[in-house]
Amino acid sequence: MKWFDDFFEKQSRRVAQSASRRSAVARLGKLMLGSAVLLPVLPFDRVAKAASGKPKSKINDETSCEYWRHCALDGFICSCCGGSVSSCPPGTEVSKVTWVGTCHNPNDGKDYLISYNDCCGVTMCGQCFCNRNEGERPGYRMGVHNDVNWCMANSSNTYHCTVAAIVGVAEKRG
Repeated sequence: MKWFDDFFEKQSRRVAQSASRRSAVARLGKLMLGSAVLLPVLPFDRVAKAASGKPKSKINDETSCEYWRHCALDGFICSCCGGSVSSCPPGTEVSKVTWVGTCHNPNDGKDYLISYNDCCGVTMCGQCFCNRNEGERPGYRMGVHNDVNWCMANSSNTYHCTVAAIVGVAEKRG
């Protein structure tokens, strides 16, 4: 096997003598530029873009991320996890702290104040993940920020899913 080692050592030394780090970076840059030029030429599917519109049926489907109450939801939808849009699944408890959002109901044209409560105590649901951040505020305004594990005040801080309960009708300032 000495011949095998000698062969690769000789080849490695030849490459090291003839190539510098700059030439390796230049070759890598040419490869990346060449692939960037070729990628737009490749075929692609436009069906996903055409289907991205929000059909009415999704706006009223409680298991859909496009459901109107889910405008500021970040987490798993409890309607897909054994609960409903406003109640936690069996075996979980509602979070003691919450965040709020204002969502527009296209069915009646009114804006509603929505309380997003995490359901705690059981491992993550893992179904119907939704991350909509309409009206989200920076993290220093905790009551309107959705990127927090709101189970932190409960006896078990294990997050399962999130409900979207209507608290009231938002008043129009005029």
